[in-house]
Amino acid sequence: MPRMEIEQRTVTANGITQQVRVAGPPDGVPVLLVHGNGSSSAFWEPLVRRLPATLRVVAPDLRGYGDTETAPVDATRGLADFADDVAALLDEPGLFAAGARPVVVGHSLGGGVAMRLLIDHPDRVAALLLEAPVSPYGFGGTRDLDGTPTTPDFAGTGAGSVNPDFVARLAAGDRSADAPTSPRSVLRTTYVADPASLGEDEELLLDSLLSTATGDDNYPGTAGTSPHWPGTAPGSRGVLNALAPAHFRLADEMVAVEVKPPIAWVRGDADVIVSDTSLFDLAYLGSLGMVPGWPGEQACPPQPMVGQTRAVLDRYAAAGGTYREVVLPGCGHSPHVERPAEFVAELLALTGVPATN
Repeated sequence: MPRMEIEQRTVTANGITQQVRVAGPPDGVPVLLVHGNGSSSAFWEPLVRRLPATLRVVAPDLRGYGDTETAPVDATRGLADFADDVAALLDEPGLFAAGARPVVVGHSLGGGVAMRLLIDHPDRVAALLLEAPVSPYGFGGTRDLDGTPTTPDFAGTGAGSVNPDFVARLAAGDRSADAPTSPRSVLRTTYVADPASLGEDEELLLDSLLSTATGDDNYPGTAGTSPHWPGTAPGSRGVLNALAPAHFRLADEMVAVEVKPPIAWVRGDADVIVSDTSLFDLAYLGSLGMVPGWPGEQACPPQPMVGQTRAVLDRYAAAGGTYREVVLPGCGHSPHVERPAEFVAELLALTGVPATN
């Protein structure tokens, strides 16, 4: 199978300068790759190398990541700033063929962007591949499969939930592995279940993580205070607040969308980021005794992230759509890195391109 050659382009779309990785012939089967938080389009390179040259692959750096402009993120719009940037690329000359309807692949935060893109532009999406996606009810702060808020102000979510030492090391470009909060340690212990799966791509993927712009308008954003445990509430600016359920809640919109393309949901059963027992959910950490003062299971249960996504996709299917859940045993948060053969097979099934190409 011919190896995909990756070209980098700079385009201006939706009013900002965006860096985009492009591979494959212009008339190839269109695929749009949307990366997650703490990464960039470079995070897709291990996948793109394995794809057949009959695909047309476009992978942008989201605002504030990689080499795209560090434009501010209005958290009150949820992930819509990112989705609008990506949508503007669909008609950018030279990226896709005119009128293209790509298979949209979204990883983690990018899964939320892909859901938003489907809701806003359902006629432009051929299919969705959601890789370890954020729950349709946002990240943290909800207690059941219906996304019921744990507190009125979604305490414990948003920018105030992040470890400040990690943010400081990220901003400093720390490449060490001398602390659990160093970006390299976080990459090895939370992005994948087996750090050996990073292989020769570890430095590439670390570069991608370190490309994250830090600050009040980007990562992590502004934090508010709360009278509820643990004393922090989401602000109105920045990435982690855009993921907070105060601002990102699109389950009903997704179920109601009139055009319902097929969805493949691929996740690892050893994911510690998007999980019903997430190590990034303060309620779960509180239950482990790692965040002082946790008020208990009844008052503040961990968010059932996986269960919520399944419940929403079940509603999507009942309303006329289809979805397939693929669970990879022993795999963590990045199936396309850890289990590339299985991931490629799921992607190609959505594109209709034979795996033998």
